[in-house]
Amino acid sequence: MIFDYPRGFQADAIEQKLPTTAAARALLATHDAALEAMLAARHGELAPRASTPDDMAILGRTADAVRLAYARLALRHGRLGTDYHAYHNEGHILEICAGRISSMLARSFAPMFSAGIGANERASTEEMLRILDATGFDRALDNDFYVALELMIAGSTFDARSGAHPYNAAELVQSGGALAAKLDTKLDKHHPGWRDDPVLVRGQRLALVAADLDTANVADVFTAFAENGENLCREREMLSGRSLDAGESALPALAFLTDGQDRFFFDLHRFNSEIGHAAFDAGKAANAPLVKALTLGVRARIALGGPPVTGAQVIEAYRATVADLVA
Repeated sequence: MIFDYPRGFQADAIEQKLPTTAAARALLATHDAALEAMLAARHGELAPRASTPDDMAILGRTADAVRLAYARLALRHGRLGTDYHAYHNEGHILEICAGRISSMLARSFAPMFSAGIGANERASTEEMLRILDATGFDRALDNDFYVALELMIAGSTFDARSGAHPYNAAELVQSGGALAAKLDTKLDKHHPGWRDDPVLVRGQRLALVAADLDTANVADVFTAFAENGENLCREREMLSGRSLDAGESALPALAFLTDGQDRFFFDLHRFNSEIGHAAFDAGKAANAPLVKALTLGVRARIALGGPPVTGAQVIEAYRATVADLVA
């Protein structure tokens, strides 16, 4: 592995239950129509660029790796398990792979084939290595895949606080922004001379793209951006142990859906890659005045009735404001 942070995220019960692509396919037998449609679309876009049988085999192994990751997330935090997360579930994979990647592929895209890394990203990296192993990749022959994916996951870090922090999955607004913009300095520390290694150079460039894909909800259709915000709020309150129907969630939900989203959108978020800018700048610019109006509108609605009583009440005001803005 590239970064010198302690290892320790062993396979959990979900990974042990779904060790292979065959197990994933069995689990997804009645739950994978959207996944298979996305994989078919990606194959249609990428197959013409495959020039050898080995290239086609890589596309097949890649699809299997996605299926395995999707199935594990669906069981771990999605609709096939018992610990549902409103934002970080298997649908998040489709948001990125079905929608945002298509926007990037539509652009002219030249082929590019602890240590400040958050706990979620470290755990994801360790499992990603095992997923590639389980789907037929070879750590020696396919080293560029392993390197690129490790850097892409690391670069998406928004919250690198140590330990199993309960907000790590959803508390983006408490962080200092994506690691991607500082990934070159991290590599300088851990791999001096990395700029002379083509594999690491390509990996670092892909990490910028991956970070942009992860946060490109700022450029989604405004209603989708707003729904993402609501789902993050729901997940944050769940991870905090606060019920949205209780008074303890009222002020945190209000802060997250107003000042928090505003800070993320205008202060923390930046696109880091050239293709990210090309694909998503216009969408973000279109959303900017709507985000400002959303923050003001939610606070105005709440002010009319006095301090909010529950987080659910805040979400109702948020939804009503979104509806007014797109009417």
